Amino acid sequence: MFSDFYGLSGRAFQLTPDPAFYFESLTHRKALSYLSYGLAQGEGFVVITGEVGAGKSTLVAHLMATVDPARLTAAQIVTSKLDGGELVHVVAQAFGLIVDGHDKASALGAIEAFLHDEARAGRRCLLVVDESQNLELSALEELRMLSNFQLGAHPLLQTLLLGQPEFRETIQVHPQLEQLRQRVIAAHHLDAMERGEVQPYIEHRLKKVGWQGNPSFDPAIFAEIYEASGGVPRRINQVCNRLMLLGAVEQRERIDGDMLSRVLDELDEDGTMQLAKPERMVEEAAAAAALAPVSGLSVEQVEGLLAERDAQIAELQQAVIELANERERAEPEAAVAASSREAMADLEAKFAALEARVLEQERTIRHTLAMLIEWVEADEASRSAAA
Repeated sequence: MFSDFYGLSGRAFQLTPDPAFYFESLTHRKALSYLSYGLAQGEGFVVITGEVGAGKSTLVAHLMATVDPARLTAAQIVTSKLDGGELVHVVAQAFGLIVDGHDKASALGAIEAFLHDEARAGRRCLLVVDESQNLELSALEELRMLSNFQLGAHPLLQTLLLGQPEFRETIQVHPQLEQLRQRVIAAHHLDAMERGEVQPYIEHRLKKVGWQGNPSFDPAIFAEIYEASGGVPRRINQVCNRLMLLGAVEQRERIDGDMLSRVLDELDEDGTMQLAKPERMVEEAAAAAALAPVSGLSVEQVEGLLAERDAQIAELQQAVIELANERERAEPEAAVAASSREAMADLEAKFAALEARVLEQERTIRHTLAMLIEWVEADEASRSAAA
C-alpha cells in the first residue's frame, strides 16, 4: 500500500532475508571478513552467531551471491530438532541426492560419493546450517564426522554454522564438543548496529526501491528508532514498515516523532515486537549495576570496564585476521623479505599484548564477581542468624 503512495518500486523493509538489501554495518563488515577468511581455508567449521533478526541469513546470502558456482557447490539447511540420523538424510537432500532406503549408511555413502565427484570436477562443497542452536548433540557430531571426508589430503566439505547466542555458548563450553571446537577455524558474533548506522541503514533500503526523499524523516527519530529496536535490523524493519504504512494512511510526506510514538505504542500493545535492547546489552547493564556497590566502582566505571574489554576483544580478533592474512600472503614466497618478517613480528607482538590485556581484564571481572558472591553469601548468613 505505502509503496504505491510513495512511488516506490518494492518493499523496502521486508522481514525475509534478501541479499539485494545487504547493508555493511561495522559488525557485518567484521563478520564478512571472518567468513571470507574461513572460506578461503576450505575446511573445518565457520561459526556465525547473533540475536534473532541480526542479519545472519542476509549476510550469508550476500556472500553466496558473490561466489562462483563453477568453483563452489553450496547447500543450505534450516534445522529443527534433528538427531544424527535425521541430519544425514537432510544434508543428502540439500545437495539434491536421492538416497535408496532410509538407513544412515546409504545416505552417508551417497554424500561421500557426491563430494568425491565434485572434488574431481574442481568444485569445493559448502554446507550452510541455519538455526544451529536447534541441533541435538548427536547431529553436531555427525557434522563433525562429515568433515572427515577427504580425497587424499584434500578436505571435501566445509560447514558454516549459523545460530543464536545460546549456540555460541554451547560450542564454547560443552564437554562433548571438544573435537568440533578444534575444527572451528573462524567464529564471529554478529552484534547489533551502532546508533549512527540506523539512519544510513534506513535510507540505504529505501534507495534500493527508488526512494527520492518522499517521505522525508525528522532527523530526531533515528535515535528513537535505535533505542526502541536496540539496533537489530529486523526490529528496525518492523518499526519502519509501520511508520510508512501510517504515513500512507494519513497521506504524510514527512515522518515525525509523533508518528513514531504512536507506532511504538501500537507495537507494544499488540505484542508484535519486543521493544527492548538486545539481551546482551540488558544483561551487561544489570551486571554493572550489581557489581558496582561490591567493587567500590560506579555503574559507569563498571560499564566502562566491560566496554573496554569488548573493544580489546574486537581488536584482538582483528589482529588475528591480519596475522592470518599476512601469513597466507607470505606462504607462496620461497624467502620472506626482512620487512615482511618485521611486520609479522609486529603483528605477533600485538597479538600477544592484546591477549595479555584481555586475560587481565577477565581476571579483574572474575575477581569482582567472586567478591559479589561472597557478599551475597555473607548477607544470607547474617539473615539466617538473625532469624
